[in-house]
Amino acid sequence: MTETSRPEHRSGKAAGFQLFRPILAGATLRERLVACLGALAGITLTGLICGLFFGQGPHIPLIVAPMGASAVLLFAVPASPLAQPWSIIGGNTISAFMGVLAAHFIPNPVMAIGVGVSLAIAAMSLTRCLHPPGGAAALTALIGGPAVTSAGFLFPLFPVCLNSIILVALGIAFHKISRRNYPHVPVAASVNTHGTADLPPPLRVGFTSDDVDAALIELHETLDIDRADLDRLLRQVEHHALVRIQGDLTCREVMSRDVVTIGTDARAERARELLIAHNIRTLPVVDGAGRLAGTLGLRELTLHGDVGIAQVMSEARTARPDAPIVALASALTDGRTHAVVVVDDDRRVLGIITQTDLLATLARLISAKAFTSSEPVPA
Repeated sequence: MTETSRPEHRSGKAAGFQLFRPILAGATLRERLVACLGALAGITLTGLICGLFFGQGPHIPLIVAPMGASAVLLFAVPASPLAQPWSIIGGNTISAFMGVLAAHFIPNPVMAIGVGVSLAIAAMSLTRCLHPPGGAAALTALIGGPAVTSAGFLFPLFPVCLNSIILVALGIAFHKISRRNYPHVPVAASVNTHGTADLPPPLRVGFTSDDVDAALIELHETLDIDRADLDRLLRQVEHHALVRIQGDLTCREVMSRDVVTIGTDARAERARELLIAHNIRTLPVVDGAGRLAGTLGLRELTLHGDVGIAQVMSEARTARPDAPIVALASALTDGRTHAVVVVDDDRRVLGIITQTDLLATLARLISAKAFTSSEPVPA
């Protein structure tokens, strides 16, 4: 082997290896193992429950084959729009009905299987329950054998619909136990908390929802991800890029250390006095052991009146002292958070960073970058 051929050989091996790597984003070993465990429990219990209630035998299928494909989506990619409850139940049931319909009216089996799957795709699209295993459900209704044929128009209801309902119910229970978000609900888009027509601060710069739509159109592809999740993903990528580029300065270097706090057993009137006297908008609340319990502002005091601090405080936004200062940008520009409290591992207050602190720091970073870029290059 010559020296010039070796890189090509290595490149070919690497390319071949890439073919066997998972292409799903976020597909970790732990996630795959959880998916395997979920599919094991889901499919086994679905078959067991159907067998207990309706018996077993050649006269009726215990569980239909498309449930295996549904389980892959339900447990391996639960955030996919194709794996949501209505997609699984509606997609399988409606597609099976389309298959039965094609078998009933089209005597030619070859023509019937093509029309059945085609009708299934159209019906799932119109009813917003697109589910790839639905195509298999339509085919099962067409070529499933005497047991399926004898069931006729009852086949989409039992076992297909019943299998799907049981599988989804087990999936919801499993994901709740494993602390996964299912059914998947995209995070709500940012709103202007001031009740005006302006966009929220984080959405006024960078890309917009129209940019996302334009990019999707230009790709000429359908992506297996909810549009709201895609928007959230892109903004998170933008945030991490900012941290990577400007991430040298930490919270420890910027935070105010002489923090004004108040105890959980104090009264609201005392909190109001401290906020006004120190001209601050956020007051950290600490418990008897000196640990951060929450935060308080004039808004909470105005809404709830003169009551105990513990009853009106809000959940605190926190950061560690070694966190990059720019990582706080998303929190301090959400329209609700005026300050982030810097705490140690025991939630003891080390400092506080306000919107003003962040703005001043970012201004200095921009100025320093501009100054550095304008320096003459040494000869």
